[in-house]
Amino acid sequence: MNQPTPAIVAQSAVRRLPRLALLLLCAAYLLPGLVGRGPWKSADIAAFGYMAELARPLGGGLARWLDPTLLHLPPDVPALLPYWIGAWAIDLAPAWLRPDLAVRIAFALLLWGVFTATWHAVYHLARTPRAQPVAFAFGGEAQPVDYARAMADGGLLALLACLGLAQLGHETTPALAQLFFSSCLFYGVAALPYRGLVATAALIAGTVGMTLSGAPTLALLLGLGSFLIAWRQRPAAVRGLAELSGVSPTEAGTSYPLGALVALGLATVLAAVLALRLGLFHWSVVWPGHRIGVTLKDELHSQAKLLLWFTWPAWPLTVWTLWRWRRQLAARHVALPLLFAMVPLAATLATEASDRSLLLALPALATLAAFALPTFRRSAAALVDWFTLLFFSGSAIIIWVIWIAMQTGVPAKPAANVARLAPGFVPEFSLPAFAFALAGTIAWCWLVKWRTGRHQAALWKTLVLPAGGAALCWLLLMTLWLPLLDYARSYGPQVRAVTERVGRAPCLSELGLSRPHIAALRHHGGFALQPLARSGNCPWLLVAPEALGQLPGLVSLDHWRFAGTLRRPTNASDDLLLYQRIDAPGTLPDIPAGAPP
Repeated sequence: MNQPTPAIVAQSAVRRLPRLALLLLCAAYLLPGLVGRGPWKSADIAAFGYMAELARPLGGGLARWLDPTLLHLPPDVPALLPYWIGAWAIDLAPAWLRPDLAVRIAFALLLWGVFTATWHAVYHLARTPRAQPVAFAFGGEAQPVDYARAMADGGLLALLACLGLAQLGHETTPALAQLFFSSCLFYGVAALPYRGLVATAALIAGTVGMTLSGAPTLALLLGLGSFLIAWRQRPAAVRGLAELSGVSPTEAGTSYPLGALVALGLATVLAAVLALRLGLFHWSVVWPGHRIGVTLKDELHSQAKLLLWFTWPAWPLTVWTLWRWRRQLAARHVALPLLFAMVPLAATLATEASDRSLLLALPALATLAAFALPTFRRSAAALVDWFTLLFFSGSAIIIWVIWIAMQTGVPAKPAANVARLAPGFVPEFSLPAFAFALAGTIAWCWLVKWRTGRHQAALWKTLVLPAGGAALCWLLLMTLWLPLLDYARSYGPQVRAVTERVGRAPCLSELGLSRPHIAALRHHGGFALQPLARSGNCPWLLVAPEALGQLPGLVSLDHWRFAGTLRRPTNASDDLLLYQRIDAPGTLPDIPAGAPP
């Protein structure tokens, strides 16, 4: 027997969030950070390296695209499609557009697609009869379409507010491609009873896209789980079968027809076959407590902290949703987002890249958070507002104070901390960046005034400040702090130091360099790198400190001279050791004091 809905919503509470305001908020979140920087460490620059390598006019044909390498190293993530997207963006970009900027624009469109898919997924789930609010005795309850639109606005605001989306959502890594395709799959399954053809195309693209983006196991689990949920809610021919399947007669019109079930099953089978034929299944399960030097307690504590801040503020609203809708857990609007949240959460506990696995859960968690809105009490909404106001306003003030200290030296302590953490960084003033930061701060002040003022109630109002605060802080970081962050997170300063030492060297030998270092040396310095075993007569050699013990067994040290340690200013763990061939032409540089580690 179906339980009554806990949602009580009047028509006056589902007024539409102005489209222009919503678009400007998404743009303020999406666009900052596109220009004015290079690829960052470590996954960002490494992924870009594979994209740039595929875009090079080299031989190899289709085999090179099916097995991308960077100096004979395969990618960490067994992904194909994200690297293809980046390579196509580079090939299609005009000559005046930097390759890394072309890739960032392409991946920004993927993030926009995540926003769009999440909005429409929440919209179609909210139209489910069991998700509708209680009908009032004398009318006046929210109409289904208006209610679904308001819920979709709230779901998108909840996604924008999630703290974990900010950095990973603006990188050009397979994780963002996985997020996009998982959102497509989520939308496809959610909209299948309403938008047959479009939804079918979305779920097929999502399943295959996740498979080719390095997440074939998650794609299969989500596809199989979605099929089981859809099968349970399939239409019944008679009332007895409807009760047996758990579907109410009023919901039969929005359940999954046979064709939808076939499409969902075929998409899952297609993904499995594709993953097997291309060899994309590479399991690397690391359960908590199995990492060397880390106890189970410390591991679980670290995972809990990641979950709490990464998914804030969606997780407390999700908990509230599961409690208030506990009698409808099997209903489509709760079961489906719960599935798309739990599978990535389980993967988070079993993989090294916990944050990138957790990223895939954000659209589903935002959807569950949206279903907390029609059951919220006024006191709980006020608590969220005040906490958000204090947190993001305080964060914005800190960003402004440290920027002023970088520009003027006052206050002295923040300026000294910046000089200590980023030695060699020279602050610069940018009028456009300052103008955008000031405009964003003024918009935040107006938003706070609007939220705290007397206005007509709206279902999505509780999530306006969290989403606006997240967009504000990201905007301030990507305008006021962008030169500092680019200096601290880029390999550019270290590569420039290499260039100053070696000049226009015809080639560089390397030993033990990581994928990010190889990609950075090619992108920032344009160096032709060769593995030491195949390098021939390259006059210079770069060695990772971890590989130093292998050097005497590969070359005669009588023919090489240590030329210095090249450091990334903000992280000594990224050191590179430089050697010069003694019989190479040119003058040897002065040998610095000390010896290589």
